[in-house]
Amino acid sequence: MFKYFTLEEFDCQETGENGIKEEFVAALDTLREKCGFSFRITSGFRSPRHSREVKKPNGPGQHGKGCAADIAVNNGRERYIIVANALELGFSGIGIAKTFVHVDIRQTTPVIWTYK
Repeated sequence: MFKYFTLEEFDCQETGENGIKEEFVAALDTLREKCGFSFRITSGFRSPRHSREVKKPNGPGQHGKGCAADIAVNNGRERYIIVANALELGFSGIGIAKTFVHVDIRQTTPVIWTYK
């Protein structure tokens, strides 16, 4: 179905549920192809019962909607390549951290942020 990912890689880490959207995984597959190196997903779908989602006052975030993932990065070069290609491919949410890059396909205003 996908060249680089299985749907199981996106299972909720706390409940095992999986509501990841296939259109998102297809977009991530294209991003992986364009980047030219493998991705390790550190967080995919988060169940509405996931401890991080329960705390959100406005309902589930992008992980809870099944259209987001966090990708582990080893260095600044990988971080740059992921972000540059995600922007080119139209990912609309990008969060940049030291050890991972968050990407999503939110339907609201596009945004980029950093984590402390």
